[in-house]
Amino acid sequence: MGKIRILIIEDNRLLREGISSILKTQPDIIVGSTAGNGEKISPKIRSFKPHVVLLDLSLRSQNSLAIAKLMRKDFPDVKLIVMDLVPAQSDIVAFVETGVSGFILKDASLVDFLKTIHLVTQGKKVLPPNLTGSLFSQIIEHAVTKEKESALNEAVRMTKRERQVIELIAKGMTNKEIAENIHISAYTVKSHVHNILEKLALHSRIQIATQSTKIDTILDIAGTISLLDQ
Repeated sequence: MGKIRILIIEDNRLLREGISSILKTQPDIIVGSTAGNGEKISPKIRSFKPHVVLLDLSLRSQNSLAIAKLMRKDFPDVKLIVMDLVPAQSDIVAFVETGVSGFILKDASLVDFLKTIHLVTQGKKVLPPNLTGSLFSQIIEHAVTKEKESALNEAVRMTKRERQVIELIAKGMTNKEIAENIHISAYTVKSHVHNILEKLALHSRIQIATQSTKIDTILDIAGTISLLDQ
């Protein structure tokens, strides 16, 4: 890759121009026309073709999360870094689940700011250490209900067979179909389902299917995020 093309979406004019001025001093970075909000962002991305978009988490005129979701859908190859002063844990989780590549605090040092941009450009996902603390527990707390926090920990320790059963339940299979698929008796499948319900503190097969999706999402997220000081 040659120079890194960056587009800034920040509705605070002074901050937007300040970030732009700083980045323009870097020999390996090109800053495109910045946007005050998310309006008409798609045409800007199509024309400028940025590698990275810096997005203010707290845009006054538009929902930043909605913009992030739209970008991930329409421009999946563009890396997205969210900027904020001190984002709430729920915001961190929501944006991470959307697929953003990183967060940067607005009071970060220039070194950390540039390091985040370069790491994200290389395909890594980055969070500052003071946003993560115990990142995995934060994700668990906000991506599933508190009542399911202990259940998720239990789910990680499920047997290989129990995980097979969960996957097949999530596909809508009946006990009989599961038994035929993995070559065990329907009675054994029923026993596995009972154990899964107890471990996840759930009450029905539908909840197992729903929880299965959440568990996979959480484990995937936790496995892909790097700390800024790593």
